[in-house]
Amino acid sequence: MLVALLPLTAMGQKTSLTLTVTGMEKGSSLVVNEPQEGRLLPVDTLVLDAKGTIKLTRQSSDPVFLALTPLQGRGGVLHCMLLPREKVVMAIDYLAEKGQFHVTDVKGSANMDLYGRFNNMMVDATDPMALPDRIEALLRENKEHLMSAFLVTYFESAFEQYAPLYKEVRDALKDRYADNEFVRHLDQKLRTVVMVGMEAPEIVMTDTAGMVRRLSELHGKVVLIDFWASWCGPCRRENPNVVRMYQRYHDQGFEVFSVSLDDNREKWLQAIKKDNLLWPNHVSDLRGWNSAAGRLYGISSIPATVLVGRDGKVLARNLRGPQLEQTLKEIFEQ
Repeated sequence: MLVALLPLTAMGQKTSLTLTVTGMEKGSSLVVNEPQEGRLLPVDTLVLDAKGTIKLTRQSSDPVFLALTPLQGRGGVLHCMLLPREKVVMAIDYLAEKGQFHVTDVKGSANMDLYGRFNNMMVDATDPMALPDRIEALLRENKEHLMSAFLVTYFESAFEQYAPLYKEVRDALKDRYADNEFVRHLDQKLRTVVMVGMEAPEIVMTDTAGMVRRLSELHGKVVLIDFWASWCGPCRRENPNVVRMYQRYHDQGFEVFSVSLDDNREKWLQAIKKDNLLWPNHVSDLRGWNSAAGRLYGISSIPATVLVGRDGKVLARNLRGPQLEQTLKEIFEQ
């Protein structure tokens, strides 16, 4: 998970965390890690007393973020988000066989209650395939809590898919926590993605013959911007479906604007020919993942598509297979 950084101030309101740990021997230690100069660094070591309890306090006028980890490196991390003047009391169980913490009780903090529910979902998961949907639902229901700005980065590697969730969380927090680094991170990420309802940014690139083609030249058409590459197996397997949709709806105003993330011209041209990609709008700057168009649209994985309406605004993202077919049917046949 991405760890953004929160500066801590020497002045401000006092906040405290009292933590009772079971599953660890008396005298075991937890390392306190805090953000400093772009990294989480160890700043203190706390020893569990005879009751398995530790207490830490901070003075800050801003939310405090820290991470607690076992000193002996047995695995496990407890992320904490403490608001000014909060007195948080928690109980956790250390599961040695898993090297993880299980939160058993939280008092005095909605943020840490949310974290406990998230953490336990991860620890107790029996069906990993269902986990993303459960976490997404949890964050949508609790987007007003600052901890959600940290937890949503669980989806960082699939940001394009979960950009609407990032936006919901960012919008719920931006007024109250405009200067918070977690919220600013979400805002910066969202500035790199083209979302439904936005004007599709212009793409100007050369085609296979070296001629300049512009996306705006297709204004008034329904356009599928297709980000792909000759080396991308899933892209190549999807190509027959795109060809079929082009043949069915081209005469009614459907166009495909293919942006290749290739870096080898010959392989790009060979793939176009082999897959019988009939449309003329094939462009690439042959810079691979550094493609100017790919970066403009926030493309971090392919295949990726952006469907643009006749008015030049984004209708949908990442439609493929039956979803693409159904959407085009609704546009052109209904």
